[in-house]
Amino acid sequence: MTRDQAPERTGAEILLEALVREGVDTIFGYPGGANLPIYQHLPEFPNLKHVLVRHEQGAAHMADGYSRASRRVGVCFATSGPGALNLTTGLATAFMDSVPLVAITGQVPTAMVGRDAFQESDVIGVSMPITKHSYLVTDVKDIAKTVKEAFYVARTGRPGPVLIDLPRDLQQKMGPWVFPDTIGIPWYHPVSRPDPAAVAAAARALTRAKRPVILAGHGVLLSAGEEALLKVAEKQGIPVGTTLLGVGAFPVQHPLALHLTGFMGTGWNLNAVIECDCLMMIGMRVDDRVTAKLDGFAPNCETFIHIDIDPSEHGKNVRPQISIVADAREALEALERELPEQPYRTDWLLQIDRWREEHPLRAKIANSWLQPQEVLIEMYKHAKSEAIVVADVGQNQIWAALWWNYDKPGLFINSGGSGTMGFAFPAAVGAKFARPEKTVFCVTGEGGFVMTMQELSTAVEHKVDVKIVILNNASLGMVRQFQDSFYGGVRSAVDLSVMPDFVKLADAFGLPGYRARTVAETRDVLAKAMAHKGPVLIDFVIDPEANVYPIIPLGKQLKDFIEEPLSA
Repeated sequence: MTRDQAPERTGAEILLEALVREGVDTIFGYPGGANLPIYQHLPEFPNLKHVLVRHEQGAAHMADGYSRASRRVGVCFATSGPGALNLTTGLATAFMDSVPLVAITGQVPTAMVGRDAFQESDVIGVSMPITKHSYLVTDVKDIAKTVKEAFYVARTGRPGPVLIDLPRDLQQKMGPWVFPDTIGIPWYHPVSRPDPAAVAAAARALTRAKRPVILAGHGVLLSAGEEALLKVAEKQGIPVGTTLLGVGAFPVQHPLALHLTGFMGTGWNLNAVIECDCLMMIGMRVDDRVTAKLDGFAPNCETFIHIDIDPSEHGKNVRPQISIVADAREALEALERELPEQPYRTDWLLQIDRWREEHPLRAKIANSWLQPQEVLIEMYKHAKSEAIVVADVGQNQIWAALWWNYDKPGLFINSGGSGTMGFAFPAAVGAKFARPEKTVFCVTGEGGFVMTMQELSTAVEHKVDVKIVILNNASLGMVRQFQDSFYGGVRSAVDLSVMPDFVKLADAFGLPGYRARTVAETRDVLAKAMAHKGPVLIDFVIDPEANVYPIIPLGKQLKDFIEEPLSA
């Protein structure tokens, strides 16, 4: 009798077999007392590759990066108490960005739950606000069903993380192996198909508009709607911008591209949003980083159209005249069929071209320091429009997004809604496990990198071919820029000049490390990094006074954006 034919199995075996049935191939995790029965049986499942992280936060971020790069459900393991709680930053990151994950945590035995047992924590209570759903399993017969439900909930509707808390005694208890063929969840009814009447109304509004604009968010990428978006835009010549999470949803070299919108968006994008008379927002929360001060967001817009699969997002910040609650791709495909072809609005597109010429992206005039844009320009040359770029949070994130020059979708990954420092490196490792055929760059600042740098051991152990690009300005750069610009110039607690020697650190962990201070050195070390098969760390010592531009001052409107000064 094979294991699959056994009428009864331990809860741990049931769990692992259920993961196999869900198509899981990689798990990022860390063992501990409350999940050891799972790890006892894990070697019996050779199709489940387990990646031992060095901190549970790394496991959540790796599962996140894996999910974003593969468009599959990422999986992570942790034990009870502090192990489970260490996942919460990663779960919150995935929740804010609608990334499908399943986190499986061990829990103290059922009889000890609620008794303050060793390493017990109320992980259900903690995780409820930062997950799409959380399960506490109380019967071994429910394990397989719970796994199937968890994956279904995670990937359907608006995707998100789901947590399964599994007491240790249930992992060891014998139970029947029955994997359900279907799912029936009375409380969960996700909607994906758009209302035809709403689609028709949106098509009419776009067609009669004189100055339409489309803004695309992460939902377009999550739904694989990039091709449908391109068809809609080209059918009527409608300019398209993206949110930070939407970077890559529309080719930035396309004549209709407005590039990045919002708080640190391009000047031509912001002017187009300000002057548009019809604005269609797709797969985005329309949050404060997009709108800036609400009364200055698209003040000339007569018709707001919002497409989002989550009905709670409609009208939360900007009240639309036309709401389409649907999957972004399905809505765009329906809209493309409904839209009539018509001549492009030449006056509108010429005006946008003028704004593009008047407000180009600018970098500081060269001085004795290496500029971050110079590093990214060289990096993108080596990437050849095919590499996955995982950015951290802060100035490095915005520089990486603004100087993005790919025409390929789904290759830019970053923590948007949560803004989690330390995200990039473990997420890049996860992305490489998901897409081993792709070159993967991790773009980070020194502040964010040291928050999760212990995962260098994981990368070295598995020979993960990730190129780590540290834009090192010896400070918390974005905080320093905000203090300089908006808080009276008082630089408080932003000095990071006392840091490891990153080249020596790389050597200590067992990977090559390089340093560059000039453009010539940048080209040289990037060539060396690309030639090496395995993790590489590069410390780019950049201008400590380099700032991100354009930027909208805090509390101001889109029209108040400030650009890079013309002189250094």
